[in-house]
Amino acid sequence: MSDGVSLEARGLDKHFGNLHVTRSLDLGVSTGRIHALIGPNGAGKTTALSQMSGELRSDAGTVHLDGVDITDIDLPGRVDLGVCRSYQTSSPFPDFTVGENVALALLAAEEKRFRFFTRASADTGRRHRAEELLHDVGLDVDASTPVTALDHGTTRQLEIAMVLATGPSILLLDEPMAGLAPGEVAMLADLLRRLREKHGILLVEHDMDVVFSIADEITVLADGAVIATGTPTEIREDGNVQALYLRDER
Repeated sequence: MSDGVSLEARGLDKHFGNLHVTRSLDLGVSTGRIHALIGPNGAGKTTALSQMSGELRSDAGTVHLDGVDITDIDLPGRVDLGVCRSYQTSSPFPDFTVGENVALALLAAEEKRFRFFTRASADTGRRHRAEELLHDVGLDVDASTPVTALDHGTTRQLEIAMVLATGPSILLLDEPMAGLAPGEVAMLADLLRRLREKHGILLVEHDMDVVFSIADEITVLADGAVIATGTPTEIREDGNVQALYLRDER
């Protein structure tokens, strides 16, 4: 992975019928940094993440990866380029083991077709790499553990291991702390701090304690538009942010 990879959006707009969801959105993240995207429900955060990932095509604006225009590249293409997102709801394959889920993600990243006569985990090198990824995310369970045996927090760890299997430079994470117990939140926050060393992380998150403890930069959305961007200290002290959002979070 090269150093200093950057993902930047400029002037993103998205409409759903008469609903204007994101408005002239400028947003960026680079490796070695965590950029948090916060705002009230309905502010356009998840839509913005979908536009950055290529899942949603924007009505206006551009997205650049290391200065190269990738606006017309869809989600699978952006994954190939090193931009990968997670979702609010974890979705590993329930009929497979923990190791097999990561091995499947590795197999997909290798751009190979599924081979129905052998398991994805049958390749020794892929199996070892899957175990390394599980270790990297702190998921200390045997790779043969059924996914159905995991609790919510460890399922989140597995999901991140599957995302890392694609070899991303930029991680787009949509509310990874949702539904976690306090101890699980602390564990996952520590994991994101470690991942920041080699990845850029654009984080949509409602847990303000987490956001202000791990983010290098924060952007606040309201009605689809940016009302403030700055360091955690600058955002805490911003009068508009306090009036429109943070005051309600206390």
